[in-house]
Amino acid sequence: MSAEAETGVLDEPAQRDAGFRRVLLKLSGESLMGQLEYGMDPERVAAIAGQIERVHGRGVEIAVVIGAGNIYRGMTAAAGGMDRATADYAGMLATLLNCLAVQDALERAGVHTRILSAITVSEVAEPYIRRRAIRHLEKGRVVIFAAGTGNPFFTTDTAAALRALEIGAEAILMGKNGVDGVYDGDPREDPSATFLPELTHRDALERGLKVMDTTALSLCMDNGLPIYVFGLDDERNIERVVAGEQVGTTITTGGGK
Repeated sequence: MSAEAETGVLDEPAQRDAGFRRVLLKLSGESLMGQLEYGMDPERVAAIAGQIERVHGRGVEIAVVIGAGNIYRGMTAAAGGMDRATADYAGMLATLLNCLAVQDALERAGVHTRILSAITVSEVAEPYIRRRAIRHLEKGRVVIFAAGTGNPFFTTDTAAALRALEIGAEAILMGKNGVDGVYDGDPREDPSATFLPELTHRDALERGLKVMDTTALSLCMDNGLPIYVFGLDDERNIERVVAGEQVGTTITTGGGK
């Protein structure tokens, strides 16, 4: 690791090499599974951490939100009879498990990382405070937001949109498992589904495309926050998006990049 990275001071060439100054990376819980049916694949977690480390090395400030679909889904549990609020709190705790795994992988890669949690778990994470999160980013640390918004009935997609706006991120990067962007149908069920390289937030809402939940998508639309949706099967994709390449689907208020 360079002396600049250790002190949190970024060199000028690294800053010029990136298309963004600050981004929020939204990872689905399933993206940590690799080829497993459940849980976390250590090799996939290490590969994702490696991508984050390389992007961070370009001078980009990175915050991360991770889902919990590889461990627990609140809505599924609620459908099985559990109280929805209780199920969602369990899901928030599951996100913390994923955050700890990614933090460990990042720290082993030499990246200083902080977890900020929306629910109190003081033994393993700091409480979420907006100004503290921004200060960590300014000091060159990767910040991982755990436990969603801290409220039941809100998804980690909504948490990603909210945190991105709170920290002044320039875009949300959505890394998906098993798909390379947004389609007009489910490509795993409908082979004729058409890939959509560009669309607007309003298009996604009106067509009911499964980009993120409607609350999160509306929040991004109202605030003009672009979303880049791409697959994680190619281990260079996060870097390529940050470098300004057209990868996956770009969602903007005006439909252009």
